[in-house]
Amino acid sequence: MQTYNVAIVAHVDHGKTTLVDALLKASDTFDAHKGLAERAMDSNDQEKERGITIYAKNAAITYQGKKINIVDTPGHADFGSEVERVLRTVDAVILVVDAFEGPMPQTKFVLKKSLELGHKVLVVINKIDKPMARPDEVVDLTFDLFATLGATDLQLDFPYIYANAKAGYAIKNLTDEPKDITPLIDFIFDNVEPAKSNTDAPFRMQPATLKYDNFLGRIAIGRVYEGVLKPNQQVTVIKSDGERYQGRVTKIFAFEGMEKYEEEEALAGDMVAVAGLPEIYVGETITSAPDAEPLPAIKVDPPALAITFMVNDSPFAGREGEFVTSRHIKARLEKELETNVGLKIEAVENSDALKVYGRGEMHIAVLIEMMRREGYELQISQPEVIMREIDGIKQEPVEYAVINVPDEMAGSVIEALGKRKGIMQNMKSENGNTTLEFEVPTRGLLGFRGVFLLLTRGEGTLYHSFERFAPFMGPIEKRSVGSMISGETGATMAYSLWKLQERGPLFVGPATEIYEGMIIGEHNQGTDITVNPTKNKKLTNVRASGADEALNLTPITPMTLENAIEYIKEDELAEITPLNVRLRKKHLKETDRKRAR
Repeated sequence: MQTYNVAIVAHVDHGKTTLVDALLKASDTFDAHKGLAERAMDSNDQEKERGITIYAKNAAITYQGKKINIVDTPGHADFGSEVERVLRTVDAVILVVDAFEGPMPQTKFVLKKSLELGHKVLVVINKIDKPMARPDEVVDLTFDLFATLGATDLQLDFPYIYANAKAGYAIKNLTDEPKDITPLIDFIFDNVEPAKSNTDAPFRMQPATLKYDNFLGRIAIGRVYEGVLKPNQQVTVIKSDGERYQGRVTKIFAFEGMEKYEEEEALAGDMVAVAGLPEIYVGETITSAPDAEPLPAIKVDPPALAITFMVNDSPFAGREGEFVTSRHIKARLEKELETNVGLKIEAVENSDALKVYGRGEMHIAVLIEMMRREGYELQISQPEVIMREIDGIKQEPVEYAVINVPDEMAGSVIEALGKRKGIMQNMKSENGNTTLEFEVPTRGLLGFRGVFLLLTRGEGTLYHSFERFAPFMGPIEKRSVGSMISGETGATMAYSLWKLQERGPLFVGPATEIYEGMIIGEHNQGTDITVNPTKNKKLTNVRASGADEALNLTPITPMTLENAIEYIKEDELAEITPLNVRLRKKHLKETDRKRAR
């Protein structure tokens, strides 16, 4: 059976996962009675809630006796390490581009990685049913992007096809009658070379992703480059530092649809999952020959952001979480390192805190959210951007941001980014919407999403991805508001909050337990203020001459994990538990804060 290995890449929200759904339904082995959930590949709870792909996943379809292994990849810049490592396992890349939006920052990132590996790129212009779709213009814009990224003449002559993944059809020409997705499958067969199947050489494979099974332990998923492997066969694992050790593969799994089934042998060219190697890591080489050459190491871009994870030491510590000690947190983070290649961990000197390095705010936020759902309780610091020294000059990461807002809001967004050292590269207005392109230091984008939502009243879109390192651009003043800090421990009273809400938005409602040093809201004047939210109205037996004023409390802004990461300053911490996200000062007592200043 001929095997074709392809990865589907695109900017976030351009329809990769929906396109995979359509391809899975076209498989010869698809069971119509079982059906398929919408965006079935997004199986993780957070993927369903956020509506984005976080982890790269494997699927396979069989069509007319040929097998296509498909890797669905994340579109968000923070999960770029997932994309980088799976691109090595495929022979071609299907680049999905929105027929209205055209190439976006993440399109540029995934395309650059694909071209660097020399992959053939097939372009799918998706969402051609949009009222404002401009498919032909988007093909030209995609060509311009290929040229900008230095594609070879062969890569510049990319084949393309039009699709509406949601309706489940693809067409070669815009004038064709839409029927089903099979033109896309034929398009793959016509333009992708079948995987080379050299079964005579010794077996070699390289895991690109790892999964964990309660019964089988660690499962390595990757491509078989050469040879044949059978269950219970002795293998040699070559680590990234060159060290070799012996192991035994107990089970081999191949993919069909979204399921994996047990297979009697793994053949060169196919994508398989193998169990039985408890210490296997991403990028290592599994081979049947003890003296075989290792496969080239998988390299991913270094992390751009760091957040310090600490044991929760607030007055409410240990009330809501199951795993609260530094030993628990360290063990959980080390387990995450096994499968999350873009992550790095470093111990902080003279403390039990750990510094966690990631690709972006969302990358680390997804990990924290996963930990709190598992029952972990911890505190985190303000994110800090990782600087580099290049040729003796301090350099910082700069991101390329594309912003789309209604025309009347463009001025306030330009002003806000200008204050954060953003430099506008391009601006164009069309049909009442303005598209802005900026180069902004990563520091300037930290905490900007909340400000952006307020400025655009939720009508704008903001996408950004890492562009380059540039000389340090000086201090950035990000937060114009101060914090409202509780000076007492107890339960909040509606009467106190009613008086306090005129000073700024509150994060807590009435009858909420609070402690001294906890942040309960924003202070609009820009300075920190200590208040007493536990005070109730003094009642006497003398009737007031006027009627009491009604206590009208403005609905609070609930503090989410992402908001907390964006909000906290260098002297503040976010307390994360399975039930609550609270903000606090590092020094809980006002006298300690004054001494620290």
